[in-house]
Amino acid sequence: QVQLVESGGGSVQAGGSLRLSCAASGRTLSGYAMAWFKEREFVAAIRWSTGNTYYPDSLRGRFTASRDSAKNTVYLEMNSLKPEDTGVYYCAAFDLDYSGSFYDPNHYQYWGQGTQVTVSS
Repeated sequence: QVQLVESGGGSVQAGGSLRLSCAASGRTLSGYAMAWFKEREFVAAIRWSTGNTYYPDSLRGRFTASRDSAKNTVYLEMNSLKPEDTGVYYCAAFDLDYSGSFYDPNHYQYWGQGTQVTVSS
């Protein structure tokens, strides 16, 4: 089992920035990909072992995923925020022993409780 706890959400004006955190516990993450979803919409993923990151074209350049292995934590840095970025952001873990796409939320086995991000115009 992997437990995930998100934090860092909040309210911000358009053009502002937020950094979300997702603290993981329960297992080592070397065999996992970690992702961020806005509800069920793919936002970013990072392969834990290599640090390789994946984004939809629409968010590339504004959002950045990273990880801190010592803290077992993944981050999502969100810049130039827009009102349409508003939503509940979830952290999720994908066991890479299973096949599937990073972009599909149905392939993720573990989910956090979510953190609300609100961007006002």
